[in-house]
Order: sequence, then structure tokens, then C-alpha cells
Amino acid sequence: MKKYFKFIIAGVIILIFIGTFVFLYQKSKPQAVAYEEFTPSYADLQKTTIVTGKIEPRNEVNIKPQISGIITDLYKQAGDAVKEGDIIAKVKVIPDMGSLSSAQSRVRLSTVNLKQAEIDFAREKKLFDQKLVSADEYDKQKLSLEQSREEKLAADDALEVVRDGISKSNAKATTTLIRSTSTGIILNVPVKVGNTVILSNTFNDGTTIASVANMNDLIFRGNIDETEVGRLIEGMPMKITIGALQDLKFDASLEYISPKAVESNGANQFEIKAAVTPLKGSRIRSGYSANAEIMLQSASHVLSLPESSIEFSGDSTFVYLIKGQGEKKTYTRKQVVTGLSDGIKIQIKSGVTVKDRVRGPQIVKEDKSDEKK
Repeated sequence: MKKYFKFIIAGVIILIFIGTFVFLYQKSKPQAVAYEEFTPSYADLQKTTIVTGKIEPRNEVNIKPQISGIITDLYKQAGDAVKEGDIIAKVKVIPDMGSLSSAQSRVRLSTVNLKQAEIDFAREKKLFDQKLVSADEYDKQKLSLEQSREEKLAADDALEVVRDGISKSNAKATTTLIRSTSTGIILNVPVKVGNTVILSNTFNDGTTIASVANMNDLIFRGNIDETEVGRLIEGMPMKITIGALQDLKFDASLEYISPKAVESNGANQFEIKAAVTPLKGSRIRSGYSANAEIMLQSASHVLSLPESSIEFSGDSTFVYLIKGQGEKKTYTRKQVVTGLSDGIKIQIKSGVTVKDRVRGPQIVKEDKSDEKK
């Protein structure tokens, strides 16, 4: 019994040995190399580049007060539509003590001068009625009285403007009411009721009450690399895709290319601007992130091949033409002249025809043993 058992074990060992030998022999045999095959065909090619940037209104107007003071009322908020002249806010004046003192002094002086002018005119009129003075003297005194009255009115107006920001004589042109100077949409109201605001002067830009822009006149602003800016021409068509509105594309026209580069992350970038044509019913907001697709070159109905079938060697390009079928296939290296590439296909100017067969990349077979794992 033990003898039979030994024979069985020996047989199993021999079978394992033979199986291993056969497996290793099969693995060591050279595998046939297979390649993809392509036939040149005619296609329309376009070379494009993508520029990232933002959508913004062409002109954004900052509304600033004409006087310093405190916001007492806000009549508009961000998102509201306004027309030129619409009231946005109201300001209560905080008078400058120096200006107030000067205005009050001017009123007191003009009051004294007016009283004296009235006395002088009354005396002159009495003498004129008695024909004791000439008409010229009388007219001079009358003119002096009128001038004193005008000075008193002007002094009163000046005091009211300094103290209240408005006078009775120019109530329609009050500076306490902040009006929009442009027609459009209010983008931002950075102040609240109770905030102190200051007017613009030599030393500061003043407080912005609101920002207003025409959202029907939009531009795309972005930066393009120095390697591609030389191919751009003002007037080039562009396609704008907005990240928040992926299902919509907007037409645009390139209208500005910066003459000076700005360094960004170690690369020279040139600013570009393009006029955007919004679609009807689309609500584009200021500050949307966007991508602009610009067509740099195009070629229509040209002979082309997949770029993966081209061998690049220095300034020359080659393909491998296929002759024969099956195991009798041969590959002949041939130089070709290439043109425009869209990143997938490349134009073939000469070297092959639509009747040729061209070798592509090697077909890599998946290892079945790896699949099982």
C-alpha cells in the first residue's frame, strides 16, 4: 500500500513539473505585436485656447455724496433698478465749525450793512424829493441798497447750506439727497443708516454710497499667456462659458489686448477684454467666473490623421505605411509634411493619400491573469 502511495506522489510531482515547464515555455515565446491602423481622411480642424477670467460690467459708477454727514434714510438696495436722478439715500449734514462760524459772521455783517444802506437811502430819497440832490446821486444810493439786500440773501443762503445742506432758494438742487448719476442696476450699497459719510476732496476719495452699472453692457476680462498672445487679433470671435451657467454659451468679440505683460506665478500674462452678447432672458451677475474659448487657427476640409500615428524627429515628421495583410504585414517609414493640429488630429499636407494605411500606436493586450486577480 505504501508503495502505491509513493508512486502517486511521484506522479503528482512529475505533472506539476511538466505543467510549470509548459507554462514558462508559453510565456517565453515571443508575442505577435499588433498596431492600430488608420486611413487618412478629410476633416475640419480648429486650434483653440481657453482663457479664464470674470464677467463684469463695462462701466461701474460709484455714487458719492456732495456733502459730509450721517445717512438718515436709504431708499434703494442692491439689485434694484435705478434711473439717472433717482434718490438713493438722504444725508443729514454735520456742519464744519469753521465754515459755520464764517457763515454766521457773514450774516451778521450783511445785516448791519443792509440796515445802514436802508438809512442812507431813506435820507437820500428825502433830499431827492426836495430836489436837493441830483438823480445820479439818488440812483447810486438806490443801487447800493439793492446790493446790500442781495448780499444779505446770499449770506442767509450760505449759512443754510453750511448748517443744513440746503437753502430755500435752491431747494430743488439739494445736496442732502443722494441721487444716482447713471441708469442701471445697483450692485452694492456698502453703507447703512447711521453711518458717517464724507465728500470727495483732494485728500480722500470720499464715501461710496452705492455702485451702479448697466448689466446689459458686459465684458469678459481675463489673462492669456505670452506664448499665445501673438496670435490674437482684435475683433476675434469668442465663446464664453460661465461656471454657474454651464448649459449656456455666450458670443463675445475680442476688443482689447494689453500692450504690457504682468507676471503671475512666474509666467508673463497679458490682459484681454471682450464685449459679451447676453442671451435674452439670461440673468448674468457681475463677478461670475468664466472661460473664453478663442479660435486661434482653422483649416477646412484638409487631409488629416490622428496625431498618435505621427513620429516626431527633430523638425521632421514620419508615418509608417502598412503593406500586406496578416502575418505578411510590413511597415515602411515615410516622411510627411504636417500642418495644423487640434490636439487630436493633425493636418497632412503631403506624403500620404486617402488610399494609404497608416500604423498607429501598439495595441496593448490586457493580462488575463491580472483580470482574475
